[in-house]
Amino acid sequence: MPIYEYHCSDCHNDFDKLVRFSDPKIDSPECPDCHSENTLKRLSTVAAFNRATTSTGASSSCASSGPFR
Repeated sequence: MPIYEYHCSDCHNDFDKLVRFSDPKIDSPECPDCHSENTLKRLSTVAAFNRATTSTGASSSCASSGPFR
């Protein structure tokens, strides 16, 4: 079950919701603050980080090795 971000057009509240694909209100769930159904799914950003570090503490990048430069 994915977590989606939503924005309420009535009270301007931003909220997250764990949604099942079978949920009929996947596109416009009820706002938890004002209970309006005038909500929009937001475009989420994905957090990414590089865990690749050497024993000396220097970081290495996956992009610097291999055929894709």
